[in-house]
Amino acid sequence: VLDFADERSVVQTRFATTALTLLRAHLGLHTEEVVADARTALSAPLPEGLVGCTQFTFLGRGWTVGLANEAGLKMREACLAWTEAYPAMEYRHGPISVTTRGTATWMLGEAPEGLAAQVRETGARWIPGGLDPLAELVRV
Repeated sequence: VLDFADERSVVQTRFATTALTLLRAHLGLHTEEVVADARTALSAPLPEGLVGCTQFTFLGRGWTVGLANEAGLKMREACLAWTEAYPAMEYRHGPISVTTRGTATWMLGEAPEGLAAQVRETGARWIPGGLDPLAELVRV
């Protein structure tokens, strides 16, 4: 039991991160760097300008596509915001067309080459996944 992380809302945010952390530890993929990134996610300020955004799009590649979906769901439930989630390459070839000023596009993991520039060209805010992808989910 984590007394400091008591869930008091309908939105349950810690199950997905706990289950994925346990899986990664079991597979030997849970490192001190991941722990440090999670601490950073909890203590660092959010990217500038998010409060003014009206649409949030979360992108992933490989196993982080599931994290992108989870991020979109949690944001939608907690903030009643318009959220979407896509595999990064699928987004590039279609949904990017509805991306405009007021959209935050948040990458969980490494972005495909050139995608950040394409998003910025739409006027949207690009948020690169600078931390471990699971820590990025914690930031959301």
